[in-house]
Amino acid sequence: MLAPAVQDLVIKPVTIEPEPPHARVAPTRLEAHGVVRVDDYYWLRERDNPEVIAYLEAENAYTGAVMAPTDGLQDTLFAEIKGRIKQTDMSVPYREGDFAYHTRYEDGREYPIYCRTPIGEDGREQVLIDVNLLAEGHDFCQVSGRQVSPNQQLLAYATDLEGRRIHTIRIKDLTTGDILTDELTGVTANVVWANDGQTLFYTCQDPTTLRWYRVYRHRLGTPQVDDILVYEEPDETFNCEVGKSRSKRYLLIASYQTVSTEYRYLDADRPDGSFTVFVPRTRDHEYHLDHYRDHFFIRTNRDARNFKLMEAADGQCDPEAWVELIPHREHVLLGGFELFRDHLVVQERCNGLVQLRVRPWVKPGEGEHLIAFDEPTYDSYFLTNREADTHVLRFGYESLTTPVSTYDYDMVARIRTLRKREEVLGDFDPSWYRAERLTATAPDGESIPISLVARVGTPRDGTNPLLLYGYGAYGISIDATFDSALLSLLDRGFVFAIAHVRGGQELGRRWYDEARLGRKPNTFTDFIACAEHLVTERLTRPERLFAIGGSAGGLLVGAVINMRSDLFAGAVALVPFVDVMTTMLDDSIPLTAGEYDEWGNPHERAAFDAMLGYSPYDNIEAKDYPSLLVMAGLHDSQVQYWEPAKWVAKLRALKTDQNPLVLKTNMDAGHGGVSGRYRQYRETALQYAFLLSQAGIA
Repeated sequence: MLAPAVQDLVIKPVTIEPEPPHARVAPTRLEAHGVVRVDDYYWLRERDNPEVIAYLEAENAYTGAVMAPTDGLQDTLFAEIKGRIKQTDMSVPYREGDFAYHTRYEDGREYPIYCRTPIGEDGREQVLIDVNLLAEGHDFCQVSGRQVSPNQQLLAYATDLEGRRIHTIRIKDLTTGDILTDELTGVTANVVWANDGQTLFYTCQDPTTLRWYRVYRHRLGTPQVDDILVYEEPDETFNCEVGKSRSKRYLLIASYQTVSTEYRYLDADRPDGSFTVFVPRTRDHEYHLDHYRDHFFIRTNRDARNFKLMEAADGQCDPEAWVELIPHREHVLLGGFELFRDHLVVQERCNGLVQLRVRPWVKPGEGEHLIAFDEPTYDSYFLTNREADTHVLRFGYESLTTPVSTYDYDMVARIRTLRKREEVLGDFDPSWYRAERLTATAPDGESIPISLVARVGTPRDGTNPLLLYGYGAYGISIDATFDSALLSLLDRGFVFAIAHVRGGQELGRRWYDEARLGRKPNTFTDFIACAEHLVTERLTRPERLFAIGGSAGGLLVGAVINMRSDLFAGAVALVPFVDVMTTMLDDSIPLTAGEYDEWGNPHERAAFDAMLGYSPYDNIEAKDYPSLLVMAGLHDSQVQYWEPAKWVAKLRALKTDQNPLVLKTNMDAGHGGVSGRYRQYRETALQYAFLLSQAGIA
């Protein structure tokens, strides 16, 4: 049912605002290209300064006081969100070798339990890792990079207990249950086994910038100090990682940055050998490499802006010797691919929607086909397909109204079988909600897609509150996925929309290139155009319109409310990248140098001027701003906590309105927020309570 009408629950500022930090510390002068920027809040980057911690805690206390009238609503929302999710649940098992692997959750426990069972016999479930046990005594815990050895007797896994994505790799004997003495500290979660089952390859970060820059070889039973450095990436704009080919014949090292890639390969049976470069890196050449049945497969943008798929026999690394399998298409973006014994499956994007194309190796023109999807906006993706000797593809599907669904697709019979659809408990029926796709027109005439969902019967008279989400960076496409928590907004009359702004790749590589470097403002004007279109279509009005985005999407939020503060009633900015100039001028900060091809290198004057023109922190004015909830993580390695902290401090000093402005810093979390599903529900409940209160809905 739709929630009751508007209630009097609007939160208002309280009188305990934190003391402005610049009142205690002198401002800092920052100069580049003869331009001086005076930063009153630069000192907030001093992570170990007790005054900084005290200030963040004061902001948290202020947020608690401001949000106190919504405590009951937050409890209600938390109960709703938790109540829709099956607390004791298990994933669909996938096969790898002699075992079927699955993940399960237990009611009342925060973290997953990773398990397997033998195939072909009535074997008992074996618990590989119970993350709940590893998390005991820790405020944050995340287990990643789980890799079973080729003989299926050992498990390598990486643990992060801080949220800064600096891990420790350990190895578990799956026969005895013992943890081996091998312990690799200060590493990433990227780890892979050689075929001997005794050798591991893993990557390490640069201790300052956290750039993945070294690959090491570790022999079981030896100390980490004796590990062999097999590759070091010298270019500070590149990262590197290690993996294994589909054929399991080769170990692969990928070096990559925004517009260039380079692979190295090594026979996985000879881990002590040297890696060989596949195709040397060149500017503006990106490629992805895999291997199966004596052939390399290369997804490349060489003379193919939207990528094409090529094939090369072993030993034929020269691009002139490659054979074309799938040509470049002007209006279709070629994505990832899966290699099977009898079929090739590729993910494509056409007209902003994902397609899965199945192509038999024998007579591909006769049996080639698309897996059909019939909703106006949705997402589909490959799930775990570890075995190549099968004619069954495992894929996922979901939409704004269809919960996450796991399918097995028989590529010969062309029959798909639903293996599992995430159960939404309580009062839920997909038919109660309607999703649609709209189109807005940007100032330069470009058509911007919008995905939208609302409760059936929601009026189109401009009275609805509407939450508009956007991202628009790194070529990451934002698809229409299902979120059962969102029902708490939809059932109370909210409309939810996704602005598929430029900066992603929803409409091909062009969509990304047109909002990169000096064209970045297209992301912001696209979002504004979508907001204006939703108002014109009477789906909302400015005093009922809210924006939300995180990380680079937080940059979007910050830029948009500077440009059109009159268009939005409120916004939620999650770990927002808002201090663009200071961060991008400091190449000692994680990610900076590696992102010059995304945002620009501000050491060059043209890029400096362009970035200064939209950097949210640098463009705050003395004017009215929408209500704003900002969330940060003290241990965030991607957007440092001081960016949102400084942004809020400057907004608090300059804005001329009385609208709520609150900052919540997770003192034990990083870029991804808190760990543990119940704590994540609490964060969502806080965000939704803020939005509902500002919309006047209890």
